Amino acid sequence: MGISAVRRFTTSLTTQMVFSFRTTSIHNEKLKRLYHCVEKWSEVVGSSAAAMLDVYPPLRNLGFMSPGKRYAEALHKEERALILTDAQPCFCVGIVESQKTLGFSDALAGYISGSALEAGSDTTASTLTGFVQAMVLHPSVQRQAQDELDRICGTKRLPNMDDWDSMPYIRACVKESLRWMPTAILGLPHAVIQDDEYMGHKIPKGAGVMLNVWAINMDENRFENPRAFDPSRYEGDEQNSFESAMNGDASKRDHYVFGAGRRLCQGTHIADRSLFLSISRLLWAFSLEKAIDTEGNEITPNADDLTDGFLVQPKPFPAKITPRSDAHAQVIRREWEASQALLDESKQWKEIPSGMVFESLVSLDLKE
Repeated sequence: MGISAVRRFTTSLTTQMVFSFRTTSIHNEKLKRLYHCVEKWSEVVGSSAAAMLDVYPPLRNLGFMSPGKRYAEALHKEERALILTDAQPCFCVGIVESQKTLGFSDALAGYISGSALEAGSDTTASTLTGFVQAMVLHPSVQRQAQDELDRICGTKRLPNMDDWDSMPYIRACVKESLRWMPTAILGLPHAVIQDDEYMGHKIPKGAGVMLNVWAINMDENRFENPRAFDPSRYEGDEQNSFESAMNGDASKRDHYVFGAGRRLCQGTHIADRSLFLSISRLLWAFSLEKAIDTEGNEITPNADDLTDGFLVQPKPFPAKITPRSDAHAQVIRREWEASQALLDESKQWKEIPSGMVFESLVSLDLKE
C-alpha cells in the first residue's frame, strides 16, 4: 500500500481543518514540503547530538556544535515559509482573529496552526500504515473485525460515526494500532515544576524528563506478547483516548502515544475519530493480504523493520489489497461519485463543511 496515498488523505484531513483547503494530490508541492520538514525534524530531534544538547545545555554555545545548529536554523526557515501563509475561514484564521483579545504575535499564530498541521498529518499516516501491516500479519484479527462490520453495516453502506457505540472491536483495533505502532517512540521533553524523587533518584526542579513511549507500550508486564497485534487486550475498555490519558490509574491507560500531563496532545478526539473511520472503512471495503512474489511465495513483512528517527513507521512493504466483493466495490464507486459532486473544478469544497470553521478561540490560554 503506497504511503503517499495514505499521507495525502491524512494531510488533506488536517489542511481542511487548519487551512480550509483540500490536499488533492500526492504531488502537491505543499504536501512534499510538509513531509520533508517533518522527516528532517524527526532526524534532528532523534539524533545523539540533540540528546546531548538537552542533557548538557552549555554545549549549545560550543563552536563544534554550530554545523548542526545552522542546519536546524535553515530547516526552521523552511518551516516558517510553509506555515506563515494565507488561508480561507478556518482554524488558523480564527487564531488570527483572536489575537485582539489574547495578544499573541503573528509568529505564534502561525506556529499554533502549523503545529496542528504537522502533528496531525504524518502521525496518523504512520499509524494507518502500521495498521495495514498488522492486518497483513494477523488475518484472524482482520476476519473478526470484518465480522463485526458485516453484522452492523451489511454490504450496502459504509461505516460512519453513528456506528461508534456498536463497534467495540473496531474501537479496540484503533487502541491497539496506537499501542502497536507508536509513531512517536519518545515523548517530547517536559520540565518538572518542583523537586521530585523516583525510585531513589532525585529529579531537581527544571530538569528535563521524557516518556519512553515505545518501552511503555512494549512492556511485557503491561501487555502480554506486546509485538502481537491483539485488540482483545481492550475488551470492556470504553474510554476514549482523552479519558484514558487523563486516568489517574496508570495501569488503566491504553497507551502513551498522546503524552502525559498538562501538555497532553490536544487532538486526541480527532485521532480517535479519523482512525475509527479509516480503519472501519478500509476493512469494510477491502481484504488486506500478503503479496506474492514472482515464484508464488508469500512475502511476509517484518514488523520490526522501522524507519529511523524520532517519528517511526514501517519501512515500505508489499501487500495485496482487493475489494471484498462486487457489492462492496459498487458502494465504493457510488460514494466516490457522491463526494465528487461536492467539489468544484479545482477539487476544493464548493461549500466548506460545518465544523471546519472555528468561531472563537478566546477560551484558550495561549500565553502559557
